[in-house]
Amino acid sequence: MTKTALVTGGAGGLGSATIDAFLAAGWRVVAPVRPGRQSAVPAGAVAVAADLTVAADTAAVVAEAAGDPDRPLRAVVNLVGGFAAGGLIADTPVEDFEAMLAMNLRPTYLTTAAALPHLIGAGGGSVVCVSSRAAVSPFPGAAGYVTAKAAVLAFAAAVDVEYRKRGVRCNTVLPSVIDTPANRAAMPDADHGRWVSPAEIAATVLFLCSDESARVSGARIPVYGQA
Repeated sequence: MTKTALVTGGAGGLGSATIDAFLAAGWRVVAPVRPGRQSAVPAGAVAVAADLTVAADTAAVVAEAAGDPDRPLRAVVNLVGGFAAGGLIADTPVEDFEAMLAMNLRPTYLTTAAALPHLIGAGGGSVVCVSSRAAVSPFPGAAGYVTAKAAVLAFAAAVDVEYRKRGVRCNTVLPSVIDTPANRAAMPDADHGRWVSPAEIAATVLFLCSDESARVSGARIPVYGQA
């Protein structure tokens, strides 16, 4: 039976690579993106306009993903997030700190919470969250981002302990710097060959949603490349 994967952040470099990996493996893919970004989603996926910081939008996307009984929702991949450089903690407005939480944690929470009943109803499935190496190895000037990505780790652990016995697994991947055009533009003098590619992360995510990883839950998987 063909299965459905809900992949957030599908208009980004990592999202596109992840969607391509799932499509190549025969999955139906639903990809929510902000209005006007549907054309950035790889062909073959179902692009849905939505703001995943809004509960009603998120519920509608999950309903679309779970709406085909012949291709049940069996995977949720939480890729939405972002980074904004800031100052040291004492120089960072609390609004900027909270903005990182809203960007990196809220969509993951809303999407996962809305999808869990559908995953259980389909007989189980997999949730994959994307944190960051910064969550376990912080760097200065990014307290909001570091805290948000650490919160993603904690949230994934909560999903694992609450839903593993109900057939839903939850794992987290922790990339280092991802080799995307945006990161290359921001760090032109870096050794890009040491970064991790979107395709490498996508392969890890696909494995965590596959039957081959059926006994894996609660894992925190570093995908660092050589960075």
